[in-house]
Amino acid sequence: MKKYRKKPIVIEASKWSGRTDDPALQWLSTHKDAPHHMGWSPGDGNLFELVINTPEGAMTVEIGDWIIKGIEGEFYPCKPDIFQKTYDEVKEN
Repeated sequence: MKKYRKKPIVIEASKWSGRTDDPALQWLSTHKDAPHHMGWSPGDGNLFELVINTPEGAMTVEIGDWIIKGIEGEFYPCKPDIFQKTYDEVKEN
């Protein structure tokens, strides 16, 4: 059995708050090819349910999830604990 290390890559990501003024919505709107749709969540009228069509099918983005743009330009949600274990912030000069 051989061992392999995951290649380091830099991704774009935005944390989803579910609010109508969420920066993730502005970010997604700048990517015309980002396949997503939204609907109102039950209860609080200021919260959105966001669904992203991924290569694996439609996935609901829950509040606190990260929305990631992958290396092939695809978008998908990532749970906060997995995001924290997998990614470090890139500090740009």
